[in-house]
This record gives sequence, C-alpha cells and structure tokens, in this order.
Amino acid sequence: MILYGAPVSPFVRKVLAFAVEKGVALELVPIGLGDENPDFLSCSPFRKMPGFTDGDFSISDSTAIVTYIDAKHPEVPLIPTDPANRARAIWFDEFADTILTAAAGAIFFNRIVSPKFIGKSGDDAAVAKGEADMIPVCQYLESVIKPSGYLVGDSLTLADISVASPFVNAAHAGYVPDAATYPKLTAYLAAIHARPSFSDWIRRERKVLGLG
Repeated sequence: MILYGAPVSPFVRKVLAFAVEKGVALELVPIGLGDENPDFLSCSPFRKMPGFTDGDFSISDSTAIVTYIDAKHPEVPLIPTDPANRARAIWFDEFADTILTAAAGAIFFNRIVSPKFIGKSGDDAAVAKGEADMIPVCQYLESVIKPSGYLVGDSLTLADISVASPFVNAAHAGYVPDAATYPKLTAYLAAIHARPSFSDWIRRERKVLGLG
C-alpha cells in the first residue's frame, strides 16, 4: 500500500495514524504543493491529498482510504459496525474534515505555511478568525467526550483519529485549547497524541517545520 501526501496535512496524518492503529504497513511517498508526480496524479487527478494505491486499486480522499483499509483488514475494526456508533464515527470524521480543519487550518496556514513555505506574511485577521471559530469547536468537544476517554464507545475509533489530527496542526502553530476552560478536551488530546500512531509523526513534523 502506498500513500502519497505530506504528513503535515491533517488528512494525510489521519490515514497514517489509522494505518498504525490497524497494524497495516504503508509506504509514504512525500508530495508537496503543486507536485506533478505522475503516480500521485493517477490516483488523485484533482490533486486531492492524500492519494493511495494498493496494487491495481487507487483512490484519493482520506475518508475513502481509511474505509478501504478498515474493510480490507477487519481484524482491528476502527469504524464501528453497530449502526448508531458507525453513524457517530462518520459524523465526527466529517466534523473534523470540515468544521474543525477549517478553523485550525486558518491558524496553521497563516502562522506556518505562508511564512515558511510561501514566503509571505500570514494574515493576522485570518488567524484571529480561526481562533474564534475554535471556541464553539472546543465547547462542543468538551461536552461530548465520554467517560471512557473516547468520542464513540469505549475504545479508539476513526472518530478520535480524525478529530485529534487537526489539533496537531493547531499546536504546531501555537494554538492549544485552554486547559482550565476545557479540561476534558485537554486530557483527551494529550492521551490521543501520546499514542505512537501520533507521537512518532508529531516529532518528525516538528523537526521538519523547525519547531524543535
């Protein structure tokens, strides 16, 4: 299985963490902005990151990829089979890919991507908007984290991997939820990010980004 993308993308990181938790080996082929790698373009014709191939099967989009991996390797299910829990996991995945990533992405792009990789100063107003948009996101998550320490059921699922990933980008850019205001969310993120599926990549990303 080959994954094309940049680990600092929350969508690429989601797939990488998902594969580690499943015990599935992925070969990562780094892809940057505007990359014309023909193998990447063959599986992602609209340059949607990440791209993925497994033999003669190829597809893009992180949710499609993890759905494929989970179905092909069902021994450690991360997408629940119970109808209600399955729906909840898909909801949190969608929430993370859209609402959460939009807010965290605005902070990350303007504090990290634009100055470090594009050579342009970030937009402070966009950062402020992203931080404001994170408030209802954090409030919501604080209210739905279960006593088990997970979002769905009593074990790690796609929901947790998807939600935890954009918070890595936010942390790279200096944003973390206030621990006094969001104690459950703070503990939740610390626990998920400490798992080897996240922590190993976080260390590599910080080195690449020059964050120590």
